[in-house]
Amino acid sequence: MTQSSKFFDDLGRLMNDAASVADGVRREAETAFRGQMERVVNDLNLVKREDYDALRELVATQGEEIEALRKELDALKSGGKTA
Repeated sequence: MTQSSKFFDDLGRLMNDAASVADGVRREAETAFRGQMERVVNDLNLVKREDYDALRELVATQGEEIEALRKELDALKSGGKTA
């Protein structure tokens, strides 16, 4: 093996090692960031989408029921009969 070949082999290994270290640092930073964001989101007491949709549907149903009861009450106040 020549001197320059050994140099390039060593340089290649060094670059591979540096790339591995950089990838490890990147993964560690992503993990730390993800953990911090999860803590922030949990502290905000955000509602889950499924819970929001279920509550929205319940409120819509209750709104319809309230409207029907208002009509019935208005009919009773005016002396009419409901169907």
